[in-house]
Amino acid sequence: MSDDVKGKLLPGIAGICMWMLVVALVGVMGALNGVYTGHARYVVLPVATMIVVGVFGLLRMRRWGWAMVLAGTLLISVMYGYTARTTGNAGLWVMSLLNLCFFLYLSRTEVRERMRI
Repeated sequence: MSDDVKGKLLPGIAGICMWMLVVALVGVMGALNGVYTGHARYVVLPVATMIVVGVFGLLRMRRWGWAMVLAGTLLISVMYGYTARTTGNAGLWVMSLLNLCFFLYLSRTEVRERMRI
C-alpha cells in the first residue's frame, strides 16, 4: 500500500468508533444507575474509559488507538457471549456477533496498513 493512503480514515472505522462510544456511554450510565451489581460496576468504568481513549486514538489513526479498540471489541464480544450463555438471553448473541464482526474488520490488512505509529 502506498504512503498516500496511510492515515486516511475508512468509513468502517468511523462507524465502529461511533458504535464503541455508544457502548461506552451505555456502560457508564448502567454503572452509575446501579444496573451492574457487585464488582462488575468497578470493572465497567475502566473498560469504558479504555474504549473512549482508544476511540479517539483510532480516529487519529494511531496504532495504539487501533490496538485498544481492537481489544475492546474482542472483550465486549466475549462479555456479551458469556452473559448470553449464563442468562439464556438470545438477543445478546446478536450483540456478541456484531462486536466480533467489528473485531474481524479491524484485523484486516487494509485497516492495519493505514495506521500511523
